Amino acid sequence: MALETERLRIRPLLPDDGPFILKLLNDPSFLEFIGDKGVRTLDEARTYIEEGPMESRKRLGFALDLVEERLTGEPMGICGLVKRPALDDPDLGFAYLPPWQGRGYAREAAEAVIDDARGRLGLKRLGAVVDGRNSPSIGLLTRLGFSRQGTVRLADDGPLLELYRFAIENP
Repeated sequence: MALETERLRIRPLLPDDGPFILKLLNDPSFLEFIGDKGVRTLDEARTYIEEGPMESRKRLGFALDLVEERLTGEPMGICGLVKRPALDDPDLGFAYLPPWQGRGYAREAAEAVIDDARGRLGLKRLGAVVDGRNSPSIGLLTRLGFSRQGTVRLADDGPLLELYRFAIENP
């Protein structure tokens, strides 16, 4: 299953995407605003894909997906849904390498994921969590129609994150 927009293809992550995931998960902005996933080798990146997004898709029908340039296939980031134990609703997640940030790709991909959540998945609400220092991501969530609901910790010893929610309207 792949989603396409004018400029993007959003498709399931596969173990062959390991080199890109290794680069993304170790990008300084990912480490600062999302956190250290402890992925340092290509084998660990492949395991991360298999045990995270691939398992989620099999179990729930959704996951974080690879976002690539539609015409060239060049990977630029990830976008999709995650079900976190600490949250009631599936959570919109996204991350992009710096060359692809600030060019509207994150919004374009997020809108396609939200449309898929509304149509194929029939979801009524989405959540999102974000580091309060990450103003570009907060701005994107606001432009997408998410509203701040307070703060949350995803783990007892985890950082305090901003919690956003979005009510999906069916056409």
